[in-house]
Parts: sequence; structure tokens; C-alpha cells
Amino acid sequence: MNDPSTAPELFTWEFATDPYPAYAWLREHSPVHRTRLPSGVEAWLVTRYADARQALADQRLSKNPAHHDEPAHAKGKTGIPGERKAELMTHLLNIDPPDHTRLRRLVSKAFTPRRVAEFAPRVQELTDRLIDAFIDKGEADLIHEFAFPLPIYAICDMLGVPREDQDDFRDWAGMMIRHGGGPRGGVARSVKKMRGYLAELIHRKREQPGDDLISGLIKASDHGEHLTENEAAAMAFILLFAGFETTVNLIGNGVYALLRNPEQRERLQASLAAGERGLLETGVEELLRYDGPVELATWRFATEPLTVGGQRIAAGDPVLVVLAAADRDPERFADPDTLDLSRSDNQHLGYGHGIHYCLGAPLARLEGQTALATLLRRVPDLRLTGDPADLRWRGGLIMRGLRTLPVAWGAGGAPGGIKPGTAQTN
Repeated sequence: MNDPSTAPELFTWEFATDPYPAYAWLREHSPVHRTRLPSGVEAWLVTRYADARQALADQRLSKNPAHHDEPAHAKGKTGIPGERKAELMTHLLNIDPPDHTRLRRLVSKAFTPRRVAEFAPRVQELTDRLIDAFIDKGEADLIHEFAFPLPIYAICDMLGVPREDQDDFRDWAGMMIRHGGGPRGGVARSVKKMRGYLAELIHRKREQPGDDLISGLIKASDHGEHLTENEAAAMAFILLFAGFETTVNLIGNGVYALLRNPEQRERLQASLAAGERGLLETGVEELLRYDGPVELATWRFATEPLTVGGQRIAAGDPVLVVLAAADRDPERFADPDTLDLSRSDNQHLGYGHGIHYCLGAPLARLEGQTALATLLRRVPDLRLTGDPADLRWRGGLIMRGLRTLPVAWGAGGAPGGIKPGTAQTN
């Protein structure tokens, strides 16, 4: 292993703009790398595909923060800010079997392919409505006006949040995104407000159930599944939290990647114009691999000493699997830094692996495919405005996404904002 002093600097604003060269260095020289995170917590970063896949499925790496050998200065600095104080810890990202198995079984019925397919017309309706709101302006911030509200409204519908309350959720979620890499207090306040609302909503749904996910959780609890109110609130919270930010970033990162790779964008538009869906489906998987919405998998903690990638890890140590690094591993993917929408052998880790594989992946895929296809069809001459170097990525550890994505269409400039023949990788 090389001298650690030669390792690239991690978690700076410059790193956030393009972390892939640093991850390439780690894969080659220090594939299981111990580092001090910006929060002060020390953790292991797993960067090679084979090691990442093993770690994601290794049940000796617990999701339960109780296994963290937590020094005083790191207290409360793992997981989602505010979830401890709001009593929202008992969700799928923080528990192991058998509780994980029980809770996942309860909620998995909402995300079957059949149930998601039934939801497709609503996703299309939301997508068109959002585009209708900005298409006549000739310009938009695609994050604020499109990528962000679409999954918020969709997951609110699925949970059973009344339409008149959904803008409140949009505000709280916006606070969580804006402060994701900054003061934890802003996120914690939003989490507290969301917790209070969910407690009220659970009580209302118990009195007047509907055909929605929260009502389904209450019904299961009433039929002997022993789902506590805290578990129900935590489940609704994490489905909202995990169910919107991943899709915001999938759409935002995906559109940005297409704008920076105009030949790939043109291939996809031609395929869609011909009434085909194959390239759209493989294309969304490739966008998930190439610059996916989740940079690092959520926290894991060693329950006993173990070895990952030849590196000994002590009991109680935090382990973070770097999905963004694993999905660009040349040992697994040919030309990993090249965007190829027709890539067929693409077993990326963008939605995880093993028993914690993302429950909402079918819904996220539906939203991503619908958003991209509709946007490219209705705004075919979409182009990036300004210099890509001026774009800012949100700080934070787990998610990867743009703060803004300013675009325009209509008269002036070349489609995509990039000169022909200058396709770029991140």
C-alpha cells in the first residue's frame, strides 16, 4: 500500500464536483481505506466492486448503530440528523433481522411491480404537470422545478399524505436537501416537524383508512403484526426520505450526464421517437452506474473482527461502501468512465445488494424513466446554461446530487450546451 500521505484529499467541495479520480486512486492503492470524515467520525471506505458486493451482503456488518464503538465526539453523528431525538430510529436503514425481515415484509407489498405499474399514470400526470408549469418560459432550474417536486408528490401520494398537505412536505424535504451538507440543526428541525405530522396522520388514518401505504401499515399492525406507532412513523419517514432524494438525484444527475454526452442523448431521443423503450431502460441503469444518486451506502458497523479486501476491521468500526467507486471499477465494467446507454452487462450497485437492496427501486426506475423520456420528448432542444464548472454539488456524505441545474431551450445556442464532438466524462 502506498504512503497514506499521498492519498487524495476527500470530502472537499472540489472533491464533491468530481470524486471519481480520487476513488480511482483509492481502488488502486488503498481499496479499504480508513479516513476521518468531516463529522470527525473515523470509518473504513470500501471502493472495489468485489469487496463492495461482499460487504453489502455480509451480516457481520450490522445496520444497527448500537454496534458502533462510538467515541464521545462522534455521538449522534452517524445516520440521519435528528432521527434519534425524533424517535425515528426503528426503520429499515437502522435494523437487522429479524426485525428488518418483519418490517420489510410489511411494506414490500406497496412496491411490487404490479403495484408500481398501477401507479404509472399518476407519475406521468405529475411529470406533465410540472413540465407544463415551466415549458413556456424557455428556461428552468431542473432541480427545483422538476427533479425535486416529482418524487416528493409521488411518494406523498403513495403514503397517503392528503394533497392539501403535500406542499408542507415539499418545504420540509427542501430544508433537508438544502442543509444536507451543512448545519445538522436545519435538517433536525425538519425531521422534528415531519415526525409530528406523521404522528397526527397515523391517528387520522386509523380513524379513516384509505388505499395507501400508511393505512396498510396500520391495518397490518391491527391484525397482529405488532408494528408500534414509532415503527410506523419511522417507516413512513424513511420511505419519504429515501424515496425522494434518490430520485431527485437520479433525474438531476441523469439529465446532466446526457447534456454532457450529446451523442448518447441523441441516441436516446432517436430511440424514443421510434417508439422504443429498450434504450431508455438500459440507459437509466447506466445513468445509475455512471453517476448514481447514492454515493456511499448507508452506515454499517462491524459486530466482530473481520477482513474485507485483505484489510482487518475491528469490532465496532463503521464501514461505508462507496457505491460510486465500485460502479466505476475497471475490474468489473469495461470503459467504466464512459457513458454507454446500451451497456447490457450492468450489474451496478446503485440500489445496493443483499437484504438491504433498495425497496423502492421499482418506483425510482419508473419515475426516472418517465421523467427522462417525457422531458426529452417535450423539450428536445434542452441545453445547459452557463459553465458546467460553475455548478455546485450538495455537500453531505451519502447522497450525490446537484444543487441546481439551469437549462434553457428554444432560440439561441447549441442543444446540450456542449459543442458537437466534445462528449465529456465526469
